[in-house]
Amino acid sequence: MRSSGRNNDSGRGNYRGAGGGPSQPKAGGKRDEKQQRAGRPRPEERRYDVGGTGGPGGKDERGGAKSGGPKSGGAKSTGSRGAAARGGAKGGPRTGAKSGPGAKGGPKGGPQRGRGQAPARPREYDAQVEERNRARHNKPQIKTPKTFGDQDGERLQKVLARAGMGSRRACEELIDQARVEVNGQIVMEQGVRVDPEKDEIKVDGLTVATQSYLFFALNKPAGVVSTMEDPDGRQCLGDYVTNRETRLFHVGRLDTETEGIILLTNHGELAHRLTHPRYGVKKTYLAAIQGPLPRDLGKQLKDGIQLEDGYARADHFRVVENTGKNYLVEVTLHEGRKHIVRRMLSEAGFPVDKLVRTSFGPIALGDQKSGWLRRMTNTEVGMLMREVEL
Repeated sequence: MRSSGRNNDSGRGNYRGAGGGPSQPKAGGKRDEKQQRAGRPRPEERRYDVGGTGGPGGKDERGGAKSGGPKSGGAKSTGSRGAAARGGAKGGPRTGAKSGPGAKGGPKGGPQRGRGQAPARPREYDAQVEERNRARHNKPQIKTPKTFGDQDGERLQKVLARAGMGSRRACEELIDQARVEVNGQIVMEQGVRVDPEKDEIKVDGLTVATQSYLFFALNKPAGVVSTMEDPDGRQCLGDYVTNRETRLFHVGRLDTETEGIILLTNHGELAHRLTHPRYGVKKTYLAAIQGPLPRDLGKQLKDGIQLEDGYARADHFRVVENTGKNYLVEVTLHEGRKHIVRRMLSEAGFPVDKLVRTSFGPIALGDQKSGWLRRMTNTEVGMLMREVEL
């Protein structure tokens, strides 16, 4: 029995050995086919996103772990638990398979396109999108109806700031302190709109001139003609304001040899009232004469001196300085006739050696140098306007 068993074993072995020649390749082929089939995902496990870097043992895009799968081309599989935790039957879809030419389970020539990757848009579509965005932002502005009164004009604090009354914040404080008037009414509300050309604006009772009006004070030297242009080519007032775009004109006149303050402006109504006898704006002069002077010289000038064109009266007279026979006297009058101061003192017997006008109404010459032009302050302009009821 044993021998027969051995024979059977040997025979079986011989049979395997004898018949193994033609059948062994078949068994090996089946194993290879199983391995190849194991390298491909089943239909229910297939994923259409890019699973790896395109080579065995590469890093997975989502997990970063090597997932080469079973042996493929001699590479060892190093699957991780993270790959199995991502879901899918039998540890999830296998990634890291060959993606080069000849790889099974994927198209030839590069990585597969994933489901989450948007296709490239054509340039024509991008151009249309950009054009629509531009059209949306370039719509014409719709004018809303005025619901809070008349919106014409400028804000009061802006007009005051432009006129030089201070910053906008400082002008708002002036309004809060009830120091600003518009057309005779005190303004207490911020944001009131005014028309600088039509409305009368006052601060502390003084009229505020808008930016469209200019006011200058010039200390005229001797020898300058009181005209804006001189046909004979002599030096005139216009030579001091040649760089001004706005046309200016002088308020009143001074003799060619008389020095002192003279006003220049483009405010026609103000200039007219300052020189009109009705408003009686006073002008003050300093005259250098030779003495001795009688005590009643001031009384004579105040009572009136008979001139060729009628009586001329001084409003005020006083002696400022006396050095021997040289006297410096101050004469104030409201008339504006030609050479009136020189003619009055000459008629009284005291010819004038030098004459300087030191003030025009409330505007004083001060320490302004000869030939200098300065812009008048808002306070000075306001005082001038109050002088002539503007």
